Amino acid sequence: MGDVRVRFAPSPTGEPHVGWAHTAIFNWLFARHEGGKFVLRIEDTDLGRNVPDAPQIFERTLAWLGMDYDEGLEKDGPYGPYRQSERLGLYGPFAERLVAEGKAYPCFCTPEQLEERRETQRAQKLPPRYEGTCRSLSVDERRRRMASGEPYALRMIVPQEGKTTFHDLIRGEVAIENRVFDDFVIMKSGGMPAYNFACVIDDSSMHITHVIRGEEHISNTPKQLLIYEALGLAAPTFAHVPMILAPDRSKLSKRHGATSLREFERDGYLPEAIANYMMLLNWSPGEGDAEVIDLREAAQRFRLEDVQKSAAIYDVKKLAWLNAIYLRRLSPEQLADRALPFFVHNGLVPEDSKPEAVAEACALGQARAQTLVELAVNSRYLFLEPDEFDAVGVQKQFRKAGAAERLDQVRAVLSSLSDWRAASIEEAFGTLSETHNLPRGQFIHPTRLAVTGRTVGPGLFELLEAVGQARTVQRLQKAEEYIAQLG
Repeated sequence: MGDVRVRFAPSPTGEPHVGWAHTAIFNWLFARHEGGKFVLRIEDTDLGRNVPDAPQIFERTLAWLGMDYDEGLEKDGPYGPYRQSERLGLYGPFAERLVAEGKAYPCFCTPEQLEERRETQRAQKLPPRYEGTCRSLSVDERRRRMASGEPYALRMIVPQEGKTTFHDLIRGEVAIENRVFDDFVIMKSGGMPAYNFACVIDDSSMHITHVIRGEEHISNTPKQLLIYEALGLAAPTFAHVPMILAPDRSKLSKRHGATSLREFERDGYLPEAIANYMMLLNWSPGEGDAEVIDLREAAQRFRLEDVQKSAAIYDVKKLAWLNAIYLRRLSPEQLADRALPFFVHNGLVPEDSKPEAVAEACALGQARAQTLVELAVNSRYLFLEPDEFDAVGVQKQFRKAGAAERLDQVRAVLSSLSDWRAASIEEAFGTLSETHNLPRGQFIHPTRLAVTGRTVGPGLFELLEAVGQARTVQRLQKAEEYIAQLG
């Protein structure tokens, strides 16, 4: 398949989100599978909405997810610059050529006039569209008005008959009637290129072979093909990735959970898990449908033709499940290193702490946590006394007849232990069970609640070893006092 070149071209108007990552990953996978180039281009011509540090955030996020790019902001290549705002001198000559060849024309309609017409069309229940007002102006009138300094945009002449068709690598043949389009703007009155025009010029001049983007761009593709044809340029191959929907099949929004990648990072999700999850939206690696797969392995198997056509359903539970798998795959040292900032953020250890300070907590909680936030929060009892007891646990364990007495018995046995290791602690609970002829659970469950404030967690004996003998005995006594106050 020749020299494949794809581009990921976000607009710096907001934070990277789920859809952003979905598109980026499919571009990266295709480029790496084909041994091609992955280009990062910033489409920043909407100056009023640009976020100043967004391009740097984009770079950092791609690197965080494990996707390297070959050409772009900090990696110069033969077809730069890679910001549209630095390429403005490129678009005008192409637009002027279209005007000179009678394929585009200046439009002098003001924004107020255009909005008034749209309002009228909406009132008549007609689709808002430009009516071609300035298309019929004579050459002399156009020249006169341009010479007088009257502001104007440039519009593409769109044929009102026939269809524009293209082959989509995901969707197959796509055909759209030309009459659904009006004469769209290619250059704005301020001299900035419109989105569709800039895309065509940039993709052509950067020798992009495949344009892989979200399905919301399908309506833009015929417009871009008309521009390619009018300029005599070779068009790339298109592939439109289905959108991601909420579980109720509505448009995905914040009410369905985190959608910003920085939110995912703050919530303690690992980039490997996020990348893996994004791959599985609309694509399956095959070979037994093993769902846990890293980027490099996925790139070996990826084919655009295998991407599913139907919308993907966003499922944060599936992401959490994958994240838990990746958490458990980390070595204790790796986990402690990644988890440390979350322990600091939750006030469990000082800011200048080393990963070793949370290593024991990570080892205890690794098997049960789904996120790094959950790991830190669930480990609170190892660093701080419980400030409250789980309400359901209080009802089930502390309000049970004889609860204080059993905790007192546990405290007496544990305070006398000379060997504070999990095995010895377990043996002590076995002795308690035999001595009082009660199941071990009668002692284990209230002890867990007393020491951690929770009803679930790691194995109790390993947990108590980590908490330490003095703190364990102290917390048991406080729990007895709490029970006494319950009445």
